[in-house]
Amino acid sequence: METLLFILIIGVAGTAAMDAWSLARKALLGLPAPDFALVGRWLGHMPGGRFRHDRITEATPIAGERALGWATHYLIGISFAAVLVGLGGPAWLARPTPGLALAVGIATVAAPLLVMQPAMGAGLAARRTPRPWLARRQSLLNHAVFGMGLYGGARVAHWIIGG
Repeated sequence: METLLFILIIGVAGTAAMDAWSLARKALLGLPAPDFALVGRWLGHMPGGRFRHDRITEATPIAGERALGWATHYLIGISFAAVLVGLGGPAWLARPTPGLALAVGIATVAAPLLVMQPAMGAGLAARRTPRPWLARRQSLLNHAVFGMGLYGGARVAHWIIGG
């Protein structure tokens, strides 16, 4: 049960760090933040058998898509935290280090580049976007921040729960 609490705290912290980074980059650089309503829309079309869209922005909106997208965003973050904890084991939980957390965070960039972007119409690794290299760079930075947030979350969880 304690491990599950660790995973929950680590995943929420990592995801929240990514969200804070997105808000900061929007405020400071004018770069758009991810629209998780579109993730909800994508997921909302799946029960009807639609897994891929030419342009998710043009797909029929789904009731509750914003809430579904945000909840999924955090559940995915928690799932990736479970992978981190599984890889690191009890020794990592007892003494969290940034290296493994950063590596896992960066590895998670495969999800948007190889699955979500193609399925939502942006193409493999955002190749159908107006500035693919900017999108790729932002995805990589977002997931590096997620990794560091996972590490910070592990430190916080260690402080709260002990170990």
